[in-house]
Amino acid sequence: MSREQLVVQQARRSFQTGKTKPLEYRIHQLKSLLCFISERRKDIADAVKRDLGKSEHGTELFETLGLEGEINLAMEKLAEWAAPRPVEKNLLTILDEVYVQPEPLGVVLIIGAWNYPWAVTLQPLVGAIAAGNAAVIKPSEVSSHSAKVMEELLPQYLDKDLYPVVTGGVSETQELLKQRFDHIVYTGNGTVGKLVMAAAARHLTPVTLELGGKSPCYIDKNCDIKVACRRITWGKFVNCGQTCIAPDFILCEPCIQSQVVEEIQKCIKEFYTDNPETFEDYGRIINQRHFKRIMALMEGSTVAVGGDNDESQCYIAPTVLKDVTGESKVMKEEIFGPLLPIITVSGIDEAIQFINEREKPLVIYIFSNNNKLIKRVIAETSSGALLANDCLVHFTVSALPFGGVGNSGMGCYHGRYTFDQLSHLRSCLIKQLKMEGVNSMRYPPHTAKKLSWARLLLLKQVNVCRLRRMALLATLAGLAAFVAQRFLRRG
Repeated sequence: MSREQLVVQQARRSFQTGKTKPLEYRIHQLKSLLCFISERRKDIADAVKRDLGKSEHGTELFETLGLEGEINLAMEKLAEWAAPRPVEKNLLTILDEVYVQPEPLGVVLIIGAWNYPWAVTLQPLVGAIAAGNAAVIKPSEVSSHSAKVMEELLPQYLDKDLYPVVTGGVSETQELLKQRFDHIVYTGNGTVGKLVMAAAARHLTPVTLELGGKSPCYIDKNCDIKVACRRITWGKFVNCGQTCIAPDFILCEPCIQSQVVEEIQKCIKEFYTDNPETFEDYGRIINQRHFKRIMALMEGSTVAVGGDNDESQCYIAPTVLKDVTGESKVMKEEIFGPLLPIITVSGIDEAIQFINEREKPLVIYIFSNNNKLIKRVIAETSSGALLANDCLVHFTVSALPFGGVGNSGMGCYHGRYTFDQLSHLRSCLIKQLKMEGVNSMRYPPHTAKKLSWARLLLLKQVNVCRLRRMALLATLAGLAAFVAQRFLRRG
C-alpha cells in the first residue's frame, strides 16, 4: 500500500469519527491555522523568497494577508453558513419543515500551485475546514521551499490525521489521484486540469478547477490613459507576471499605442527603478524551464520596453511588446510571465470580436469612463470575472466568487462560496403524520378533480417569511386600532 493511499485512508477514518461535525472543533482548527500564519510568518516569507525572489512585505501583501481575512470571515460567519436554510414552500407543504442543510462532503484533495504557493493552497483549505471536511493538502513541488515548510510546520498546528500534507512530484500526485476523494480542488494549467478531471471521473468525484488563460485588457482611447497604464503595469508585473489573473495582453486603438507604451515605461521605472534586476520587490521566474518558455514567446514580436534578461538568475525585465497580432507566438498560450503584448484594434466592436473568437478567459479588464461601454462588454462577452478600471483587486473581495468558465476553469471559491462548494447542500422536508385527507389527491385513482387540486397545491408557491411579515403587520395594525379605540372611548 502506497504512502498516499495510507494518508487518504487515515484522513477518511478520522473524518468518519464525526469529530469535524461540531462547529466548535472547526473554529478551533481555523484558529490554529491563523496561529500558524502569525507565528510562522518569517518561515513563510523566507521560503517564498527562495522560491520566487519575493520580498517579505510582498509575501505578506499577496500571500498571507488575504488568508488571514478569509479565516477571520469564516470564524465570524460559520454559524450562519452552517445553519439550516429555510426555503419557499407550496400549499401542499406549507405546514411542513422545509430547508436546506449544509453537510460535510468528506475528504477533499487540494492541489496547490507554485505562483502563490500559500494563498492558492490554503484558501481552499479554510473553506474545507469550515465546511467540516478532512483535507489532503498537496503543495506544488515546483515551489519546493514553500512545500517543505508546509510539510514540516503545518502538522504542528492542525490535526495531522485530518489535514495531512503530501509532498512530491508527478508520480506522487498521480498516486493521490488514484484514490477516491469527495471533492478535488486544483489550481494550475488546463493541460493538468484535464488529467485531474479524468482521474476524478473514475470515482465520480466533483472538481473545482482554477485554471487561467489569456485575460484581455481593453483601453478606451477616451479614458485617463495615465491612470489606466499605472494600474495595468502594477497588475501585470506583480510577481513577475506569474499571476493567473494578470492582464495577458492589451487591446487598444492605434492612435493611443505610443502613449500607452510611454506611460507603461514610466510606471515600470517608478515602481521598479531603472534596474528592476536589483530591486527588492521585483522577483524572479520560478525556474529555468519557465524562463526559456517565456523567452521563446517573444519571437516575432518587437520589444518596445525592457527585454533584458539573465538566464542564470531566471530574470526577465518587465517587457512590453508591439507589432503583435492574434497569430503571433506570444498569443498562442497564457504568458504567465513579465511580457505585455499590445494588439491594435479599430475600436470596441473589433475588441469584443477578438475576445469572443477565443477561449473564455479568467477575467476581462476594461478601462473606460463610459459606463454604457463597460455594460456592453459585460453583456456581449463571457469570462470568469470582469473588472473595470483596475486589475486583480476583485480577488480581494470575499463576497465575490472567484473562478473561471469554460477553458479557464469550473467551480469557484472565496468566503461563503468555498463553504458551499465544499458542502453537500442537503434538501430536507419533515412532514407530520396528519391531514391525510389533503394527501389523498396523490393516491390512485387519479381523477380530473384531484388534478385540479394538485395544480392549486403544487404550483402555488408560498413565501412563508412574507406571510409571517404580513401576519405581524396585521397583528400590529389590529393592536394599534384597539389602542386607538380605547383612547377615543376614554376621551
